[in-house]
Amino acid sequence: MNQQFFMQLKGITPAEYQFLEQLTKSMSEGQLKTFTMFYTGKRKDPQDIFLFTLLGLVVVAGVQRFVVGQIGMGLLYLFTGGLCLIGTIVDLVNHKSIAQEYNQKVAMEAVQMSRMGL
Repeated sequence: MNQQFFMQLKGITPAEYQFLEQLTKSMSEGQLKTFTMFYTGKRKDPQDIFLFTLLGLVVVAGVQRFVVGQIGMGLLYLFTGGLCLIGTIVDLVNHKSIAQEYNQKVAMEAVQMSRMGL
């Protein structure tokens, strides 16, 4: 079941797929359903992070950092104009790693939630 679900995720990379497979291989079906519900609700697509970063380049700097829960960095980008646009340009290049880091954190939280039976 989890293979079908993971392949349907928008913008999933082979590294993310492998990480999720490894993380969920010992889960029961009920735990996997809980994991799936939690993870799909919070997961961020790298393309969305890219679009938020472009928005930050043009309109309000730091939007991408707020979206992934990095409030401190978001405020720093907001008040410094994306660290004089250099930080925003770096985030444009690194948007996939920003999304991957956030998604791994969310996956770990989802595993804990599913094992607790919530």
